[in-house]
Amino acid sequence: MTEDSLATLRAVDTPTICNAIEAVEGGRRGTGFTRHPVVAADPALPPMVGYARTARIRATEPPDLAPDRVRAMRLEYYEYIAGSGPTVVVIEDADWPQPVGAFWGEVNVAIHRGFGVAGAITNGLMRDLGMLDPGFQVLASAVGPSHAFVHLIEFDCKVSVFGLDIRPGDLVHADRHGAVVVDPAVAPRLSEGVDLVLRKEKPVLDAARGPDFSIEKLRQAWGVAEDVH
Repeated sequence: MTEDSLATLRAVDTPTICNAIEAVEGGRRGTGFTRHPVVAADPALPPMVGYARTARIRATEPPDLAPDRVRAMRLEYYEYIAGSGPTVVVIEDADWPQPVGAFWGEVNVAIHRGFGVAGAITNGLMRDLGMLDPGFQVLASAVGPSHAFVHLIEFDCKVSVFGLDIRPGDLVHADRHGAVVVDPAVAPRLSEGVDLVLRKEKPVLDAARGPDFSIEKLRQAWGVAEDVH
């Protein structure tokens, strides 16, 4: 997608993107988005949009690799996520649904932000709230105090977080509500879909927020909305 198209996506929240995808596809759907609640490091941050860089971690037990291989793998991972952007890092915690160690904290946020990563999504933990670099969003399952034995298992692989399957290179839109994967077949028309959703919502919202709102005014507003194409 062009930078202008990506900027359009960043300007609206993830629920609007979900609605826009349905508008383009012509109906509702029950897949392609996160299906469990997320915790945002900073709920006030705007949406993050980027192509997925993926990895899997574990923290309940020490790695079964030699220490030098653990360090080498970590550097290989950093080299992987430092590729051209925009990117969103998505990390599956193999300890889910009972994660015990946080991969995301002050140090890893600083490293990823330094490499130009737009933000992160994990079904694991995050920590160091209040010390994370401003502007970098982390969506996690919960907050915890320790990194425990957290280590990489693999990267550049298919992952599953909050009921959403994500593959390397998938276009991801995410904010405090959760995340959605944008199908490449839908992406070129998504700006059009966003515009349609907003125009359809406007008459209903204007009526509901206007003076003397009534059932009759709602009927009229829905009629106007249905005629928007």
